[in-house]
Amino acid sequence: MRKDERMFLAVTAVIMVAVCCFLGFRLLYHSDENISGEVIEVENPQITEKEKTQPVAEKEYVNVFFIGQNANKEEVYKAVNREYDKEIDGSKIKFAVQALISGPKEKEAANGVYSEIPAGTRIIAINETPDKVIINLNSAFQNGGGTESLYKRLYQLIKTAKRNTTKPVYLYINGTKVEYIGGEGIMITQPLNENSLDG
Repeated sequence: MRKDERMFLAVTAVIMVAVCCFLGFRLLYHSDENISGEVIEVENPQITEKEKTQPVAEKEYVNVFFIGQNANKEEVYKAVNREYDKEIDGSKIKFAVQALISGPKEKEAANGVYSEIPAGTRIIAINETPDKVIINLNSAFQNGGGTESLYKRLYQLIKTAKRNTTKPVYLYINGTKVEYIGGEGIMITQPLNENSLDG
């Protein structure tokens, strides 16, 4: 092979190496960009087209009844909104009764809202079937406070329950359906409604 042929092949090899290096550099540093320099959107395979078009779920609320005062300083039952997530909190009635038993939040109490339900009250169970709801509380619910307090806590429970379900609601204490409650023997007609304490 002549000297000039060897020189030509060497120059050609150098040019090819340079071109390959340049193309490799472009591929390495510009694989996420298109010709105009704008970043290409990479679609997330986990998000379906149906999910993209679904509207954001609206917030849902339950009403929980505590006691406060109206503009005339008269004592009234006040419905407090509590945000509710059915995926986390279960049925509305269960969430609402649990919120009632837990009592007012700090901000609500600061606005003059309070509850007559004794601090020791606990939910034993809330059983919901297609045709009724049974709220089973411990005996602390009926203890202490006197007759007026007992009436108020019963109305808090009745109003909260009826606002958050259309099913008949029954009150049990320690697993027994209530007919009379408290030391004064307040008669309760069931299922619970606004007239349950009329005797």
